Amino acid sequence: MISYISLGANIGNRVEQLKQAVEMLQQREEIRILALSSFYETKPVGVTDQPDFINAVVKIDTSLPPLTLLEVTQYIEQELGRVRKEKWGPRKIDLDLLLYGEETIELESLIVPHPRMTERGFVLLPLEELTPDLTLPEPDGRSISHCIRALGDTSDIVKLPEKNDGAT
Repeated sequence: MISYISLGANIGNRVEQLKQAVEMLQQREEIRILALSSFYETKPVGVTDQPDFINAVVKIDTSLPPLTLLEVTQYIEQELGRVRKEKWGPRKIDLDLLLYGEETIELESLIVPHPRMTERGFVLLPLEELTPDLTLPEPDGRSISHCIRALGDTSDIVKLPEKNDGAT
């Protein structure tokens, strides 16, 4: 199943932590990495008195069911030292399942498409980079480019020059 996972970090060596998360995903035999977006530096959302984030999106092909994939992402977060203290607070690593094929999932523990992804330029810009013609599953059906236009100004989301630029 083609799926998309967002990655973010704003504590420690942010780029290295994203790379480690991608490596840990790739180590799973049920997950194949198809593409990794560029890294983007972004201002925090919600709680703004914290360091800037580095964000990216990874496109995968997986045989895992969605809840198991969620468990894998949460395991990776735990292994890389994520501590869940406050909503939208600082974090060493954050992985969110954005899309799982064309499926719409509404469970207590998992909502797909991610409920706030269309409000977040730091998710939409890397998604568009990976799959420019991507559309959200029905009943939404909007294109990613339409969602980006609806955001307005995204100039505060800075694409880093290279994926391996060594930024922290």
